[in-house]
Amino acid sequence: MPLFSGFGPEPLALRLADGGARAVITSDGAWRRGKPGAMKAVLDEALRSAPTVEHVIVVRYLGEGVETPMTPGRDHWWHERVAPQPPEARTEEMGASDPAVLIYTSGTTGKPKGAVWTHISNVAKMSLDFGVCLDFKPEDRFFFMSDMGWMVGPMSAMVPSMFGGSVLLAEGAPDYPDTARLWRLIQDHRVTFLGVSPTLVRGMMRYGDEALACHDLSSVRITCSSGEPWTDTPWHWFFDHVCKRRLPLLNISGGTEVGCLILTGTVHHKLKPCSFGGPVPGMGADVVDEAGRSCPPGQVGELVLRQTSIGLTKSLWRDDQRYVESYWNVIPGLWVHGDFAQRDADGCWYILGRSDDTIKVSGKRTGPSELENLLMKTEKLVECAVVGVPDELKGSAIVCVCVARPGVATDAALKSELSRALVAGMGASYRPRRIVFARDLPKTRNLKVMRRVVRAALTGGSAGDLSALVNPDVVEELRASRLAGA
Repeated sequence: MPLFSGFGPEPLALRLADGGARAVITSDGAWRRGKPGAMKAVLDEALRSAPTVEHVIVVRYLGEGVETPMTPGRDHWWHERVAPQPPEARTEEMGASDPAVLIYTSGTTGKPKGAVWTHISNVAKMSLDFGVCLDFKPEDRFFFMSDMGWMVGPMSAMVPSMFGGSVLLAEGAPDYPDTARLWRLIQDHRVTFLGVSPTLVRGMMRYGDEALACHDLSSVRITCSSGEPWTDTPWHWFFDHVCKRRLPLLNISGGTEVGCLILTGTVHHKLKPCSFGGPVPGMGADVVDEAGRSCPPGQVGELVLRQTSIGLTKSLWRDDQRYVESYWNVIPGLWVHGDFAQRDADGCWYILGRSDDTIKVSGKRTGPSELENLLMKTEKLVECAVVGVPDELKGSAIVCVCVARPGVATDAALKSELSRALVAGMGASYRPRRIVFARDLPKTRNLKVMRRVVRAALTGGSAGDLSALVNPDVVEELRASRLAGA
């Protein structure tokens, strides 16, 4: 059960108790932007509400740099437990369909959802997706800078191991202690298979091209991207400056509940900005309307699966009813993934955002990424989130929350420019009701922008499960802007 290293006591306790965890492996602490942060002490507080945990194994990392209280009989130092063990251990035999990984994904409301990967689903699905579709080879070195607590964590451990490759793991942030750290890691460790998210790329764009230009990234042969839909500006920046317009940028999308990918790019498929080459074999992926009918090219619909696949979670942990209601009963007989998607005439696929993030203006459904793309093209923003808020006349009115680039004045002139960009691109009905400037956007541990949280903060509604949020202070700032009418 991988868990986010930045969780506080409450989300840790919730997952440990729900999963029935009996043992936890943790570190005494970790570095966060040059400052030591306690981990064991946070776990101790969580364990007061997680009675199933009997053993805690602690890796000494910061040592005397952080206080590490140990509970006799329950807590053990890793080095002390490992020292007397033999150098080899027999692998425990398990059934192919026995649970292997319990991994939690945040729900819109209520408690987080526990997805169950089995021993065979784990190996088969990731082998197909990375070995066949993404061309991972034994000589590759995998690097996807992310916390180990979401599915990229198990992916980073499993994919190189299965194919005989290697993996680079790096503690900390991509832009600390200096803004070129990400590029230096790639250069110094000769990374060949690089994973990024659009959010990471937008963050690195703000530092300009100079730091990137003086690093040798020639070892990289494939790049892949995941986490959320691209917009044109960061996609082109990455393709131009990192891929040098020659390396494939393979867009991938799936989810914890499906064990890995639904849509992917490959080294053989046509590549267009922000697109996917097509569905992964065996997934039965389709784009459908509200009645479950396949959408023609150019029409936006729900991304669904028409069949089960080997990687699909076998249910939600201890919650079969929620599993059926959340995925199989929305459009009976189809797995509804919760993303709006579209195909074009050339067979390329596009993810347009979460279907519950859709904005309906004057009867037309629009994905937020289409609007955000227009704002990003002004080149005045690092990132933005567009949400719909209730409007008696239009159904939804548009509110834009924007993070300006360094040195760009967040004044009335910029608001006017951004508003004009939406109107010019989409029409007068899309003139935003408000434009709010913020220092950051609410994000999950895997760098997805939480638009439902943005919407809730701006309307005063309930944001649901916030346990995956890594910057809750931003939410309070957005709520304050609502009250202030900023």
